[in-house]
Amino acid sequence: MRNALIAGASGLIGSRLVDLCGQDAGYSQVHVLTRRPLFPGAADGLVEHVVDFERLAEADLGDARIDDVYCALGTTIRTAGSKAAFRRVDHDYVLALGELALRLGARRFLLVSSLGADPEGGSFYLRIKGEVEADLGHLGLPQFFVFRPSLLKGERREFRFGEAFGNAAMGLFSPLVPKKLRPVSDETLARAMLAVAREEAVVFRCFESDEIQRLGG
Repeated sequence: MRNALIAGASGLIGSRLVDLCGQDAGYSQVHVLTRRPLFPGAADGLVEHVVDFERLAEADLGDARIDDVYCALGTTIRTAGSKAAFRRVDHDYVLALGELALRLGARRFLLVSSLGADPEGGSFYLRIKGEVEADLGHLGLPQFFVFRPSLLKGERREFRFGEAFGNAAMGLFSPLVPKKLRPVSDETLARAMLAVAREEAVVFRCFESDEIQRLGG
């Protein structure tokens, strides 16, 4: 039996990962990193750790044994308030989680990134996504898997205009849109990540939207 660790549990993908990992017979425990308590009266097998994300790499999880680390950390520049604050979450916190995964002896690190992530990309958002992918790749994680969905579909707690507009436009022209660009639901992405954690044996692999839909469909 394996144990999972999830960061970003209050978000669209992270919350779905908590649900699906908790239902997966392959996991005996699901550990969740949070800023504040999110799961009062949590069911057996769900272990919540309230941590300081500014010192994430040093987080104390007691004697927890972790096999798979799922990273669904992410924000928007609008929510963060500035480009610097956005980078702090989407790069610095994510990289610190990778360092924590190494310290805990985790086998797999699974990252939610974005279609078009590129450290030399034209947009600040995609550059940060690409930079953190590259920096994590230099840590020496035993297995590192990157998921680059196109637009995400699901019920977010926060409204993202660009995502909502894009999903509406994609819906109108869906038959004409290549699979690599089609929106991916939160459940499909989470299921794809669990499938990869169960079956993939290579050291590194990147999954685009079309593969995510195939794996999580």
